[in-house]
Amino acid sequence: MVEIKLYTPELSQDWNHFVDESKNATFLHRREYMDYHSHRFEDCSLIAHDNGKIVALLPANRVGDTLYSHQGLTYGGWLTQLKHFNAVNMLEIFDAMKEYCLSIGIKHLIYKAIPHIYHKYPAEEDLYAIFRHGGNIIETNISSSIPLDQPLDFNYTYRKMVKTAIANNLSVAESQDYTQYWNILTELLGTKYDTTPVHSLDEISMLHDRFPHNIKLYTVNKYDEMLAGVLIYCTPLVAHAQYIASNEEGKNKGALALLFNHLIKHEFKGLKYLDLGTSNENKGLYLNEGLILQKSHLGGRAIVHNTYKISF
Repeated sequence: MVEIKLYTPELSQDWNHFVDESKNATFLHRREYMDYHSHRFEDCSLIAHDNGKIVALLPANRVGDTLYSHQGLTYGGWLTQLKHFNAVNMLEIFDAMKEYCLSIGIKHLIYKAIPHIYHKYPAEEDLYAIFRHGGNIIETNISSSIPLDQPLDFNYTYRKMVKTAIANNLSVAESQDYTQYWNILTELLGTKYDTTPVHSLDEISMLHDRFPHNIKLYTVNKYDEMLAGVLIYCTPLVAHAQYIASNEEGKNKGALALLFNHLIKHEFKGLKYLDLGTSNENKGLYLNEGLILQKSHLGGRAIVHNTYKISF
């Protein structure tokens, strides 16, 4: 019989060990990442046990009578074990979750499924369980991803921009100068979109210190001057572009084209995908056509991020 228990901080070691062994978890699901913004959310993460053994985890937070598969994460449905797990087990977990949620006054579940490109082994049993429980899609976002074993060529304009960058003596390197890059990023977001980065400089610096092998900054420089960059979240199969920014000089000299040409052909050649991120607003109802066009010119094609709702 599956039993659902609420996560508590003294279980962090058990949680992290399971995350490391899970077939669909990434470093975002370790407690050192989730808990950096714990003050913003009422954590309500769940642990599924079967005969006293952990078989699945759900990173989650609670708002009133609604359970969210964590709002502070890009993705994060049920994290499951590799062996001795199938759709029957997932249905049992969903049944037990429903019973537990109702017992503590939760009536709805908002569920962000983990996109399949992040799965180390097929892990879509949860999508079937959502169907069986009458779940509906309430949000769909498109992320542009590039398969790194067979990337498409850049379009003519971007190939020309790479040549322009080389002619201007631009170079790409991994950087530890988060302060200078955050200045470029903050200015771009403020000027173009009237917004600020989701992470503050202090937060991203702290997360980089906690996960130096997973969070990396790559910048384009002309000698000692930084012109552009991208913050990459590295997982076992996917390099995800978390923030992309360039100043005006970098834009004019093809800095980002050179940067992604380097990442695709050299830096991340051994991974399966480079994920350029979503191009949506308003819960997926608005598609930024200019942004997705730029990503398509780099070879990016659509991977769907679905969010589901279940009412118990």
